[in-house]
Amino acid sequence: MTVTGSGPEFRGDFPSTLEAAQTGEAWAMRAMFDWLGAPVAGFLRSRGAHDPDGSANEVFLRVFRTVHTFRGDAYQFRTWVFTITRNLLIDERRRASRRVELVFDDGSGRSLAEPTGDAEDDALARLGDDRVGELLALLSPEQREVIALRVIADLSFDQVAAITGRGYEAVKALHRRGISALARALEREGVPR
Repeated sequence: MTVTGSGPEFRGDFPSTLEAAQTGEAWAMRAMFDWLGAPVAGFLRSRGAHDPDGSANEVFLRVFRTVHTFRGDAYQFRTWVFTITRNLLIDERRRASRRVELVFDDGSGRSLAEPTGDAEDDALARLGDDRVGELLALLSPEQREVIALRVIADLSFDQVAAITGRGYEAVKALHRRGISALARALEREGVPR
């Protein structure tokens, strides 16, 4: 897998779309959400957000409340959005550590969740999420964050460094060690390169 870190290109004229979003144009906000909504939700999912889709919506509420203050290009906007995403995740974890969570149990030791839709789709999604979670659990928290920002959010090393407050070389080292650890784990399972 090659990760460029440039992220998906914005389709259209970013400066005019940004200007329209800053004046409250719904079509412009939709274009920005369509561009970054899935990567934001994917990053949140990979980092264990309780409700990744709801949290992604909250990220964009924060983005659109303050978009009038943003100055920069599409590359800088992407970095800004993922900084907001990371901050939301930190806020969510702080709140979760302070509240009591009720878990309903059927006696099997597994919590009962409300059905969310198609059972087959839910099961496959859960298996995929569980597998990614198992692999990411092999990494240190710092490596998990860097890998998620690089691979899932498709950000550059420079962007990850800016978002996390780490130096460029530190981010590269965390990424390299994380990818190596994942490769070793997959090799032990017999997964070919």
